Amino acid sequence: MGLDQIPVTGLKRVGPKLAERLHKLGIHRVADLLFHLPARYQDRSRLRSLGELRAGDEALVEGLIADVQIAQGRRRSLKVWLRDEPHGPGGHGAGGGLMLRFFHFSRVQLEAMRVGRRLRCFGEVRQGPQTLEMVHPEVQHRLEGDDDKGDIGTAVDAPLTPIYPSTEGLQQISWRALTDQALALLSAHPDALMDLVPPEIVAPLGLPALHEAIQRVHRPPADAQVQALVERTHPACLRLAFDEMLAHQLALRRLRQERRQLTAAPLAGKGHLRSRLLAQLPFALTSAQRRVADEISRDMAGTRPMMRLLQGDVGSGKTVVAALTAVQAIECGRQVALMAPTELLAEQHLKSIGGWLGPLGIQVAWLSGRHKGAERGGILVDIASGDAGVVVGTHALFQAEVRFAELGLVIIDEQHRFGVHQRMALREKGAGEGRLPHQLIMTATPIPRSLAMALYADLDLSVIDEPPPGRGAVTTAAVPDSRREEVIERVRRACAAGRQAYWVCTLVEESEALQAQAAEDAAADLHERLQGLRIGLVHGRVKAAERGPIMAAFAAGELDLLVATTVIEVGVDVPDASLIIIENPERLGLAQLHQLRGRVGRGPVESYCLLLYHAPLTAPARERLDILRRETSGFAIADADLKMRGAGEVLGTRQAGMAAFRLADPLRDKELVQAAQCGADLLLEDDSPAGIEGVTALIHRWLGEREDYGQV
Repeated sequence: MGLDQIPVTGLKRVGPKLAERLHKLGIHRVADLLFHLPARYQDRSRLRSLGELRAGDEALVEGLIADVQIAQGRRRSLKVWLRDEPHGPGGHGAGGGLMLRFFHFSRVQLEAMRVGRRLRCFGEVRQGPQTLEMVHPEVQHRLEGDDDKGDIGTAVDAPLTPIYPSTEGLQQISWRALTDQALALLSAHPDALMDLVPPEIVAPLGLPALHEAIQRVHRPPADAQVQALVERTHPACLRLAFDEMLAHQLALRRLRQERRQLTAAPLAGKGHLRSRLLAQLPFALTSAQRRVADEISRDMAGTRPMMRLLQGDVGSGKTVVAALTAVQAIECGRQVALMAPTELLAEQHLKSIGGWLGPLGIQVAWLSGRHKGAERGGILVDIASGDAGVVVGTHALFQAEVRFAELGLVIIDEQHRFGVHQRMALREKGAGEGRLPHQLIMTATPIPRSLAMALYADLDLSVIDEPPPGRGAVTTAAVPDSRREEVIERVRRACAAGRQAYWVCTLVEESEALQAQAAEDAAADLHERLQGLRIGLVHGRVKAAERGPIMAAFAAGELDLLVATTVIEVGVDVPDASLIIIENPERLGLAQLHQLRGRVGRGPVESYCLLLYHAPLTAPARERLDILRRETSGFAIADADLKMRGAGEVLGTRQAGMAAFRLADPLRDKELVQAAQCGADLLLEDDSPAGIEGVTALIHRWLGEREDYGQV
């Protein structure tokens, strides 16, 4: 019997409760356990002396028990003090010492902890009230030359210990016990796990067999290349990464094939509205904007639903391309829905597109969650009757009561912030008579083309890679917050010279209330220090009805300084703003910092971005700020960010509807991307029942219940 047919309940000590926890993670069969791969490894290949430990370290240490106590406090606990040398200073918290703390222990475990006994243990070092501590470390007693017996915890002598993605109620020791059983079955019956990738596809890569790769990734041998496994460049990791990437490509290509069976209304038009829009714009399109607008126009004229991803750096002019696309649909008698993730960004689109399309006689409606009662009812009537040619909104657009007369084009901005079902719900509002609306997806998160090909193989890609003319340079500097007074004076001088400025407050906490409080405190402080300046305040808890006039006043030059949270990250366009202060930039990622910096430099005046950081900086934070100081191109910054954090982190793959790779990293493993693309093409050429079944099985093996992530 194959391992993909044996239920996990067939393993020892897997009862209904444990099986239910495993099912939550998509693990139903023994084969599912084998493909539940370690997220990382703990490196236990080097013993650390107690004296060199620091809080936050994960370390393997060895020492002698100097003292043992049972503390009765609020929680009964066993405290064990270790020291480095037999002749060194003993006692509680002496130099070169460490305290082990156990809240759950038995009489046998207590008896095993005797003064003078040598222990080896592994765990995370924390700063306790008196000294450094490890809470419930893994402990080994039976070291060479030690005849005593008795264990507390688990063995700690494996050089690389796998750490598995988990859920509540499943400890790492349980994962290792479960995978031990699954690996034993695989070792005894290697053919029980079918290799779904034909030899002619994988052989040219020179990678190990599937069963061998799985064994090595789960249980690295003692002579394994430690660094290669940690960095996922080991041949065993690359074999599994290739299979995962191949499954991903197959899923996306199958989606593309399925879409080719769907139809859409051809929206070619005669170009009258488009010509009128271009004629009234106060600027000329760049060659990059013209190129992508033509690519999109050709797609719209076809009978297959357009699925195009439009990439463009901050301020590259994606919105005007969206407007040109919209008027093409409107000229053909269809409506357009433009969905943005935040009210602030949707409001900016409303202002820009409404300003361009209003003179053409096109009604642009605005729908958000704040519209209530009769006002909302009137907007819904305009949408249902077709009077509203363009409807701009947030998540409110896909609610059940929103009905379009004839939706022909869906434009989604910052698409990765929406889940699959939200995007599909909006698409279905234009479905009728077997036809779907065309879709244009926009993002200001630049992605290298090789990575975009791996992640969005079901989409056509357009890139605006040229900034509009007349944009001023932005100089970026990192300044410690000990020089806050100088920075405030810099703001005073800039505003006195007729410039405008942003002051952005950031917090680690996700709480909107805490962020709002930080911004309010900063605004009060700046009001006191910058008397005479006109200061506005915007954050997530300012109601849209109040926020609109504040933003309008800032855009009109009626405010000198705008204090805000990161709600202004995207969509705010004030050409006269030439100075932005970002507090605590070390708390933000590169992409978010670049987006915030993009609020200035939108006019011809030279602009400045000051990163007001709190010292001391960690090494990664210092590297991020250095990159931002050096680079101005969003694509260069995206490359650097990807190298630092990997594709999954940068692109937010935890978002519903995006592909979360378990092992593969399309940037790190870019040599495998093309091989996976070629392999997918070969497999899809086989339309026999066996070929189709094999493709389906490979997709399910790696994507499981996430197979619909690409259905946008």
